[in-house]
Amino acid sequence: MAAVGCLLFVVAVAVQAVQPDARPKQPAEAHWVAGWAAAPVDFRELSANPLLTAAAPRPGGDAFRGQTLRQQLESALRGERVRIRFSNRFGKTPLRIAEASVGRGTGGGAVSPATLRKLRFGGRASTVVAPGAEVWSDGTDLKVEAGQAVAVSAFFDRAVPFATVHLRSPDTSWVAGGNAVATPRLHDAAPLPLNHIVTGLDVMATQPVRTVVAFGDSITAGGGEAGDGSYPELLATRLRNSPAAAQAVSVLNMGIGGNRLLVDGIGPNGLSRFARDALGQSGVTHVMILLGTNDIGRSVFVLPGRPTPDHEVATAERITDGLQQLIKQARAKGVKVLIGTVPPFRNTPYWTEATEAMRGEVNRWIRSRQDVDGMIDFDAVLRNPADPTTLNPAYDNGDHLHPNKAGHAAMAAAVDLRELQE
Repeated sequence: MAAVGCLLFVVAVAVQAVQPDARPKQPAEAHWVAGWAAAPVDFRELSANPLLTAAAPRPGGDAFRGQTLRQQLESALRGERVRIRFSNRFGKTPLRIAEASVGRGTGGGAVSPATLRKLRFGGRASTVVAPGAEVWSDGTDLKVEAGQAVAVSAFFDRAVPFATVHLRSPDTSWVAGGNAVATPRLHDAAPLPLNHIVTGLDVMATQPVRTVVAFGDSITAGGGEAGDGSYPELLATRLRNSPAAAQAVSVLNMGIGGNRLLVDGIGPNGLSRFARDALGQSGVTHVMILLGTNDIGRSVFVLPGRPTPDHEVATAERITDGLQQLIKQARAKGVKVLIGTVPPFRNTPYWTEATEAMRGEVNRWIRSRQDVDGMIDFDAVLRNPADPTTLNPAYDNGDHLHPNKAGHAAMAAAVDLRELQE
């Protein structure tokens, strides 16, 4: 998993009044489509993991108290009206949002003053999100372009323990004292190593949109060299630049580093989170599934005095049964499915002759599927021609498990764009 960095910003203050929300009547065919989303995980789980220094306690504690959180993200779609999802999925107490706003981001946690819009929740300025739940703001007018930065701010007037976070896009969240949701440039802002609470942005669309969810682990999330574009990100660029693209396409990266299909690890297991993280995205039309690496590899680890329960021991049959369940769930929702083969990982702690045999059996099953809309042979694309059990050195980021930038590009190039445009 890529380490999540921190970058310190100190910004000047400039206050601008928030413009009122206008609500023009929308055409009958208008509908919400996911323009950005992230798969959340439990902060407590990350804090307990010694490998994740980004989750270490920060000065000031592990809660927001009378502070404003600002997170910057990028919309994959253009539009003139947006709404924001706030999540308390892993919270144990109610999450009160006293006030919130959205605007076009200008970098470093700043917002274009003329674009600041106050968010409403059922017409109210504040809302309370129950433990385990999430809420959408009302729609608000904000013109955004594909690839444009959007900044979401939320003020917490009561203590909010860290709970629901995501690892996407480091150095894109800041916290400042007091209520600064109407402040274009935060005063004395501190960067956060993790992104909190904000997990989705929808755009109002009046034309058909293909919404593609990439579902997986760190190989999907972009684990590997810091700064590498993930394969979903590079695929989105391919789709935007394709002369055959007749419709707008939104590609959502719902990968979680360390995630497993069958058993909770980093984040809920793939079977339990698929309905919400993949099929629950607004307007989803396609899902690309790449999971199994961590299930296979972790089967070699045995902790002294703590034998792995039998139901947690991965086998090829259990993995393929799990993948089959995901396929059935997607097809029942009318969502098209593309499934990817598991890339090689020899010369890592995951590799033994037994895990290599398991990977081969899983990949043979994937290649034989007749009940999916497409198969993406990531294994064939990334493997070393001289030794198919290893990553191609040209695509290896150095840990022999994660692709480098060229590897991510090769993965994106392996996707048949026609299967995402049907």
